[in-house]
Amino acid sequence: MVDRTQPQDAGWAAVDHYIGDKLLGADDALSAALAANAAGGLPDIDVSPAQGKLLHLLVLAAGARRVLEVGTLGGYSTIWLARAVGDGGRVTTLEIDPHHADVARANLAAAGMGERAEVLTGAALDTLARLDGPFDLIFIDADKENNAAYVREAIRLSRPGTVIVVDNVIREGGVVDTASEDPRIRGTRALFDYVSSEPRLTATAIQTVGVKKWDGFLLAVVDVDGA
Repeated sequence: MVDRTQPQDAGWAAVDHYIGDKLLGADDALSAALAANAAGGLPDIDVSPAQGKLLHLLVLAAGARRVLEVGTLGGYSTIWLARAVGDGGRVTTLEIDPHHADVARANLAAAGMGERAEVLTGAALDTLARLDGPFDLIFIDADKENNAAYVREAIRLSRPGTVIVVDNVIREGGVVDTASEDPRIRGTRALFDYVSSEPRLTATAIQTVGVKKWDGFLLAVVDVDGA
């Protein structure tokens, strides 16, 4: 869950809508997925359309055919990822909530991506321990308290050159609050500490603004020589 503490900025939202109108266009399958999520009572915490397209492009740029997603929700981002892996590609996505997983499976099937994406239900760390790699790209968007542990498992499931993307790492600037008692901020700070000390990763983070307000992604590549 991403709790927003600051009000929406009308300018940020307007620019996001402009980007969507100019570069993304209407998408009935993705709109239907969001509508199904709302009807199913899922929280409105999906990536934005522009962010979904960014994930799509990252998969294409990396030539990724095998993708892992930690945190499915209703499968909105999963659809973006599954479209990018192409025929014969595969997305494995992990979701702790059985109801969310059922909604995601229905959304993926309705979008024509049911054969490309597998939704596994259960606590992500337990499921990750049973998976075999390597994956070409790994997207982490689950509980923030376990982000460092998720990245540690992601490295195990990677190959040299695997791309790792972690969502919600700026937290409206809360990431710099050393005194915060918010477990999500503490978990995010632990993520930065871990990544900065991990010799097998080359990483940066990008702040984002828009309809999802102020947040950002951490992006890392598993080093060819260090993996």
